[in-house]
This record gives sequence, C-alpha cells and structure tokens, in this order.
Amino acid sequence: MTDYRASFDAAIAFSNGGDLSVHGFRVDLPGPAAGESEIAALFVASLGLLMTDTVELTNVRIFAEPHKGTRGGPSDSASGRGSAGPGRALVSGRLVELGRLSGDGGTCLEAPGGDLAAVPLGRTVDVPAVVVRVAGTARPVGVGSLAAFDVRDHAVLLHTGGSGGHGLTVEAAGWLVEQGVALVGTDAGSLDDGAHADGGDGGARADGLDGGARVGGGARVGPLAREVLLGAGVPVVERLAGLESLPPTGALFTAAPPRLEGVGHVPIRAYARIPG
Repeated sequence: MTDYRASFDAAIAFSNGGDLSVHGFRVDLPGPAAGESEIAALFVASLGLLMTDTVELTNVRIFAEPHKGTRGGPSDSASGRGSAGPGRALVSGRLVELGRLSGDGGTCLEAPGGDLAAVPLGRTVDVPAVVVRVAGTARPVGVGSLAAFDVRDHAVLLHTGGSGGHGLTVEAAGWLVEQGVALVGTDAGSLDDGAHADGGDGGARADGLDGGARVGGGARVGPLAREVLLGAGVPVVERLAGLESLPPTGALFTAAPPRLEGVGHVPIRAYARIPG
C-alpha cells in the first residue's frame, strides 16, 4: 500500500495573539485525496498548537512517500487516534463540582435521539476530559482550537468563561465526530451560541479550520453543531461551571443522566475527578 505525504508553507494566527510561519513543512496523509482543511488539522495536531485561530496554506504538494510517523497522523500509534481507547482503571483523586445550581439555569445534558435511557455509561461516567480554553477570544470554536488534542473517547469541554460568541462551528463538530469524541460540553448557555454569527463583513472563512455555515448578517445556513453531534450519537452538556479548576488533560468527567426512556433533555450534576 502506497503512503502519501504533503509539503506546504503555512501562516498561523493564534486567538490569544501572535503568529507563526513555516516553509516546506511535511505531514503524513491518510491518502492522496486529502484536502487543505484536513492537511491544516494534521499540521496543527503534529505540533500541538493550542488556541490556533486560522491557518493559511500555500504551495501545497501531495506526493507518494513512506510515512514518518507524524504526531496525530495515520501512522502514529502512540497517539491512539484511529484505534479504540484502552479500558479505564478505577482511580482515586480530588472531586471538582462542575454543575450550576438549578436557579442559575442549571447544567443540562441533551441525549442523542431524545432518549436518555439509551445513552451508554461509557460516554458519561469517568470519561477522560480535554479542556479547550477559548475564554478571552471573540470567535467561534473551530477545528484549529481542537486539532492539537487527541479527542478519541474523550469528553471535550469548552471553557469559554461563560461569555457569548464561543459556539462550536459545524465543521468542528463534524471533525469531533470523525475523531471519535465521546461527549462535548461547554460552560456557555448554548453549544451553538454565536457559531453562526458573522462578526465582520459577512464573508465565509476560507482558512479550512473554521466552520463557514453562515452568510452575511449572521443568518443560519444548514444544521447546528449540536445537531451534528447528537445525530452521530454524541451527548451534549451545557451550562457547566468551574472548568478553570481542571487541567487541560488528565481529569475524568462525569455527567450521568437518570435513565429516563423517551426523555431527551434533563438537568444533571456534573463533576470531575482529578487523579493524584
């Protein structure tokens, strides 16, 4: 079987300020038909670049060459991407409350298919967590904010600081599904809050790392990110609290709902266990 790689120049801008340029960078590809969006995500993952806002690729060239083991790429066995996660061992550790009181809107879980009874415990109990910090930025959460993390069989928790405008883009939701995410949560009031707002001249983003499901004036086009996730069997948790107390990785997240048949949305008590 022939392996393929890509060579390219890239200009990266970060949501917390600063930028980076590279020339002649190479990554392993899953096949010769990989598009610029996929190449950009592999590039961000290979370097572990956090808070990536935009990536612009130029001089892209795809060619046959044996894989070198790009981090997060198709031949990286160490990352666990593309393979089933290991069994979870029982651990002790400090518990951190992550739920809001019901009087403050309350932390809620929405179940795929509108049926809480069908949600597997493996998606909601002691799930390894990835905390993606986007507080202080003013853009929706795109693939660039996520690609540095190994999210397979993980709960991806968006730490927005509770402010608006940090909704998950449709493209990012699709990427999470492809990567095998277990659950997606946010401390914002809605996972889709601001994800379809234009915030500028109405033009769609063309950097390949941010969902463009919007038109001038912020009108919605196509499905919401939550619909993409729920349609793929991924539970959604909203209005979390205390995410600033969690490390970026290493915590175990629990948001187990009651087993109610035919009920799709319910308040829950969410918490995390920090081993150690």
